[in-house]
Amino acid sequence: MDYRELVCKCKQVTYEQIDNVIKTETDISDVVKVFEDVQAQTHCSTGCGGCHDKIMDFIADKLYER
Repeated sequence: MDYRELVCKCKQVTYEQIDNVIKTETDISDVVKVFEDVQAQTHCSTGCGGCHDKIMDFIADKLYER
C-alpha cells in the first residue's frame, strides 16, 4: 500500500496522515473512538462520506497489527 495515496479525496487526507493519528492512540479497544479521533484531527470523512468504510477498514487493520 502506498501510504501517500489519498483515501479521502474531499479533504485530501492520505493513509499516512491517518496512520500518524493511530500511532498516537493509547486506547485502541474501540475502533469507532479511534475513527472519531482520526476524523477530528484530519477532517476525513466529513465531506461526502464515501471514504468512511475504507478508513474504518484501515483503522481496524492497523489496530489488529498492534
